[in-house]
Parts: sequence; structure tokens; C-alpha cells
Amino acid sequence: MACGLVWAQAGDDSKAATSNVPGAQYPRIQPDLRITFRVNAPAAQKVQVKPGGDGLGKGPYDMVRDDKGVWTVTTPPAAPGFHYYFLLVDGFQCNDPGSQTYFGWNTETSGVEVPDRVDFYGAKEVPHGEVRARWYWSKTTGQWRPAYVYTPPDYDQSGSKRYPVLYLQHGSGENETSWVKQGRVSFILDNLIAAKRAAPMIVVMENGMVATKAGEGGRGNGAFEEVVISDLIPMIDATYRTVADREQRAIAGLSMGAGQAMQIGLGHLDKFAYIGSFSGGVRASDPKTAYNGVLADAAAFRKKVKLLWMGAGIAEAASHQATQAWHEALEKAGIPNVFFECPFAHEWQTWRYDLQDFAPRLFR
Repeated sequence: MACGLVWAQAGDDSKAATSNVPGAQYPRIQPDLRITFRVNAPAAQKVQVKPGGDGLGKGPYDMVRDDKGVWTVTTPPAAPGFHYYFLLVDGFQCNDPGSQTYFGWNTETSGVEVPDRVDFYGAKEVPHGEVRARWYWSKTTGQWRPAYVYTPPDYDQSGSKRYPVLYLQHGSGENETSWVKQGRVSFILDNLIAAKRAAPMIVVMENGMVATKAGEGGRGNGAFEEVVISDLIPMIDATYRTVADREQRAIAGLSMGAGQAMQIGLGHLDKFAYIGSFSGGVRASDPKTAYNGVLADAAAFRKKVKLLWMGAGIAEAASHQATQAWHEALEKAGIPNVFFECPFAHEWQTWRYDLQDFAPRLFR
């Protein structure tokens, strides 16, 4: 079984996706956001495109073979943003050789970037920060762990200046690279900082999927809270020029990471003053009993927490309804909070929009 790259036809008004590997002409984005997938697989009997989320439609889409063994399909118009997908070649799930790969669904997957009318997450002619890979030893897990760290554009030229920190988590099946590659976090922050809409900040991204205590077998995330509090925060404060103070520290995440951010943030108000939940779908009905009762005293909570922020996409109905209900319950309980909604589904475009609204509210 082999798949290969193919080239665009002359006169086509579509454009190669920006998420393609260099030189690959497929997938191609049509002006109406239909996507044409094409792959060379002459020995295959059946080839399909399998979406890895809602933005490409339900699928899988059957591809049609020509007499040279090239398979093609054009999907209905897709939602703007980044979408995972796979190829099914005679039932075998594999990646598209024309696409870059991204860690999602617990594996390296193909992905396609569908243009939106906005460009707040694009590379612009502004000062750019850096994303650094920082390995550190975790006493909690007994392992070396990688964290990705965004430093703002002036970090290396600002002498002794210290910066606030946002701890930002990915969703289930993803890892510490996801906010950088799929989420475009560095470009979002670069653009916000250049426009003076957000304070220059350090952003830390860790792998919330693999955090098992030393001596325990298996794979999970049960020890992630302890990793963050006991290992990650001390390492970041010792390594980078941070303001090591709760009022200059925030935590947020998407989906699974939203649950982690709420649990860790609300469980450690001595560490965090800003908490964000992106598509978290909080299901607790009574704020006064949730999170060990930290929300029971609204007056005390308001003194400690500068921002409790929650967002969801309108097209992710369950999460949106649960988040809106939680927002309304908090309002009734006298807990100030922000509820943000955008029109997208449980995918990266929602979380990019979330970050663009959340980050400017921090450290003001």
C-alpha cells in the first residue's frame, strides 16, 4: 500500500492549503471553502477522507479513482479554521502525504487550515516572541518532561524586567505542542501585544495527558495537578523572569484542559488570580458546593479572583448549554464571571477566538 502526492490542474481557482507540506498542491481550498482532496494510490480498492471533528462535515467521504490510480473528492463547504482528518485506504487509517501532521486524537494526524475572514492568528509584520522547548525533571512523575514556553517579543532585550505568566492547557488526545501548531498561540499573542491590547506575558504549555506519579504504571493525567503546583510552577519561576505572585499568574485550558484549569485554579487560589475555561462544559449545578465550596462565599471569592472566564462555541451545543447554565448559576450566586460565545464547534477556531478575548483581560 502506497500513497503519493499529486499536482493541481491548470486553470483551477482553488489554492493549496497553508497546512500542506512544502510543494504539495492538495488539499486545495475552493473559494466557497469546499475542499478538494487528492491522493495517488494506484493499488488501493477504496479510499476515503475521514474527518477528525465537526468542521469538515460528518464523512467519511468516498474518493473517486481515475484511470491512473489517482483518487479525488471535493467535500461540502467547511467551517473556517483548523481541522484534523485521516485517509482510509482499504479500511486502513493513515495520514495524507500532502498534509503536515499535528498531534491530536492521541496520534500524529493530518490537518487542513481553512481560511477565515479574520487574521488575528496569522503571522504579521509585528515584533515576534519565541517558543522555547524546556525540559525539566518532575519529582512527581519521576520523569523528564517537556514544556513549551512562549516569551514575548521584548523578553531578551528587556534586561531585568519580569513578566506575568499564563499556564495554558490543550484538550484530550493532544499535547504540549498543540497550542503552538494548531492554536497559533504565538501569533495571537504577538498581534495582541503589538496592538497594545494585551500585556506582554509568558505562556507555558505542558502535556496534561501524561502525568502519572512515580512508581505507578500506566498512562493518565491524575497527577497533573501536583505536577503543575509542585514541579512546573517552581521550575518556571526559577528559570524565567516571572513575577512569582498569584496576582500575576493565570491558568486556562480547552475541553479537558478547561476542566484541569478550573480544578487547579479554583483549588489553588493562593497560586492563581485569573482562571479561564474554553469549552469546558462545567456540569456542576450548584456553585456553592462545587470545587470544595470555594465559591460559597461570593464576597471572599471576589477579593481573590480577578477574572473567572468561560467560553464556548454556539455550534458545540452540549458544551455551550452547560457553560451558559453555569454562567447563569454563578451570576445568581453573586460570583462575577465572563461568558463568551462564538459561532464555531468544538474545534480550534473556537479556542483561538477564546484566547483572543481572554488574553487581553489578564494582568491589567
